[in-house]
Amino acid sequence: MTSPVPGSSATTATTPPALLRHPPGRGTLGGVGLVLTGTLSVQFGSAVAALLFPRAGALGTVALRITIAAVLLLVITRPRPRGYTRADGAVVCGFGLALGGMNILFYQAIDRIPLGTAVTLEVLGPLLLSVVASRRAASLLWAGLALAGVYLLGHDGFGRLNAPGVAFALGAGVMWAAYIVLNARAGARFPRLDGLTIAMSVAALVSLPLGIGASGGALLDPVALGLGLAIAVMSSGVPYALELLALRRLPAATFAVLTSLAPAVAAAAGYLVLDQGLSLSQCAAIAMVVAASAGAVRTGGR
Repeated sequence: MTSPVPGSSATTATTPPALLRHPPGRGTLGGVGLVLTGTLSVQFGSAVAALLFPRAGALGTVALRITIAAVLLLVITRPRPRGYTRADGAVVCGFGLALGGMNILFYQAIDRIPLGTAVTLEVLGPLLLSVVASRRAASLLWAGLALAGVYLLGHDGFGRLNAPGVAFALGAGVMWAAYIVLNARAGARFPRLDGLTIAMSVAALVSLPLGIGASGGALLDPVALGLGLAIAVMSSGVPYALELLALRRLPAATFAVLTSLAPAVAAAAGYLVLDQGLSLSQCAAIAMVVAASAGAVRTGGR
């Protein structure tokens, strides 16, 4: 998952083209490298987060990640909360709730099912949003390919994957789609990273009480705090910075297609860090969803 996203960060592989207001430009090898590095950072950050679960629990881990990320953003950006309307406040609070809900549900999912599988299911939310936004018949073909991939993913039975874990991943996908829409609206109302900073603070206010209630004093353990800082940097700080640089070099559509590789990268991170192996059919299913995500973006951008 992407940046504030578990499986992705500030922008996703399947963000509708109408929401990507960036001028086209020539893609460069450097820009491609920045995107891929950011994707690696996000997904390996999620794998590291799973390592913290035995010590701090899933709720405690997400509380540490979001709270530390919020503090870092507040220190760096120092947003000015004055001069905004109630409508602005409603948008940014909704953005924060979507951000917090997405992370909470995603961490619950990867506590129960493999990381690659969780990101593959989660990406269905943004993919559906992209298909709806494009309103093109060809998009239905990509949606069908994604559904075929999900069917193949569950060919051995979703029961083996843990049904609650699957439900949490799909719920995270719904919140991810909401996050995309509200992120775009907050970006239009707030300068720089102010909207994201305020939203992250709202998400921290939601997740921290849950983390304290579930994990208590374990959150103050030096090892937990250290890993929490690493997760916040890997899953939020590094991807945000790299995405900002990459979007100055790459067309938005190219950027989106590259980030559609998130499920494949997540599968690799799960295998290398967490020793989560996948069958050939599950690997094929992930490849189908990746192809569907990339195809939906390209179709919508025409």
